[in-house]
Amino acid sequence: MKPGGKPSAVLVISCPATNVWPDLKRCMSEEMMLVDPALAGRSHVPMEKAAFEGWLESVSATFLTLNDQQRNQSLDHLISLSGAAQLRHLSNGLETLLKRDFLRLLPLELAFYLLRWLDPQTLLTCCLVCKQWNKVINSCTEVWQGVCRELGWKIDETIQDALHWKGVYLKAKLRMMQLKDQEAFETSSLIGHSARVYALYYKDGLLCTGSDDLSAKLWDVRTGQCIYGIQTHTCATVKFDEQKLVTGSFDNTIACWEWSTGAKIQQFRGHTGAVFSVDYNDELDVLVSGSADFSVKVWALSAGACLNTLTGHTEWVTKVILQKSEVESVVHSPGDYILLSADKYEIKVWPLGREINCKCLKTLSVSEDRSISLQPRLQFDGRYIVCSSDLGVYQWDFASFEILRVIKMQDPANLSLLSFGEVFALLFDNHFLYVMDLRTEAISGRWPLPAYRKSKRGSSFLAGVTSWLNGLDGGNDSGLVFATSMPDHSIHLVLWKENG
Repeated sequence: MKPGGKPSAVLVISCPATNVWPDLKRCMSEEMMLVDPALAGRSHVPMEKAAFEGWLESVSATFLTLNDQQRNQSLDHLISLSGAAQLRHLSNGLETLLKRDFLRLLPLELAFYLLRWLDPQTLLTCCLVCKQWNKVINSCTEVWQGVCRELGWKIDETIQDALHWKGVYLKAKLRMMQLKDQEAFETSSLIGHSARVYALYYKDGLLCTGSDDLSAKLWDVRTGQCIYGIQTHTCATVKFDEQKLVTGSFDNTIACWEWSTGAKIQQFRGHTGAVFSVDYNDELDVLVSGSADFSVKVWALSAGACLNTLTGHTEWVTKVILQKSEVESVVHSPGDYILLSADKYEIKVWPLGREINCKCLKTLSVSEDRSISLQPRLQFDGRYIVCSSDLGVYQWDFASFEILRVIKMQDPANLSLLSFGEVFALLFDNHFLYVMDLRTEAISGRWPLPAYRKSKRGSSFLAGVTSWLNGLDGGNDSGLVFATSMPDHSIHLVLWKENG
């Protein structure tokens, strides 16, 4: 700028990379006086467009050579030279520059990926930010499926509606809170027997009870009504279907009864001790039984003839299970029917054949010296064998017969297993019913129990609907949860309360 002359329209900055800050500051100050009359006390004389663009490019190039501290000082100096118009522009622009709506700007795939890291409550809060956020979050199926899965909900991958899974999550969250707060269940009673009830069996909403009053009754759990009542022998164990009832008795016999007429259609004689457990398969026309005489017998269901007697147990046989294998190993293939039997110390796996002196395929135990006893709650689904013991719950892989898992209990002598699933387990002791999350082994909820009648054989109590133990799905949390006989000969029921 010449003395007394007009300001130059172009100020070219040509500074070396070193020590550029003083020159840049001086250049910016001079130029600010050109663009803000208040600073120079004279009329605003704008640069020509080409000259301004050249100046801006030169200043920008120099600015990029500065370190962070120098850049910050440059910005501070520019702000100090700015007038009202520049400060207003800066205020409006910072909101956009510093608070960018990343969810709106990101591609949906990246937005969905980021949302997966948020906890469910934060997701629900984010839905309230704006319509766009609500739209994005409510369209992310994988996110809502994930939070439902974390709560132990079973996921149907064919349903890809994100709003559906958001609704499922809200319902699942409510159900889990109810479990925690002892509000998920309700109780009922069945009254009709006049002597102790030591045999229970549940199937498809119906509960069968066998009593020392020489009767068996079939109840509709939902209504509490007795559908059938027939005269029998003393019942130590029962199993039924729509047409018939099979009972094992303290009189050492097994009988098959017709519900509609109450008639005994078959009797099975051969045990020399009380029959504590029975199972049967109509397709195979086979009945199996376990007895206090330490034996397992295989019978022709329709004819009543004994096909085989399996020996090897040295204690009461308290449980027999007839089940298809779902896995392959050296001793069985998928689809093969397998017979399991259990006593106080051992679980035996048998082939289902008619060979005399049939050999046991495998014997499982918790301790070789019999120092640890098993509880009479054997479970087998074709893939895994599960049984509780004095140490806790043991799970064996049926393909290899190796122990997969041991869930240690604080008080295993009093805590008993009712049923074991993929996600949850149902347990109980003298005072409470417990729901355990098997992924963490934490108790998700508990429910108080009255002073019930507890059988050492495990025949006087049972789990009801068990499909929810493999994952709740919004429909299987209904019906019977637990049933047990009471000292007054009634049946105490614990049922799911409707999830409002």
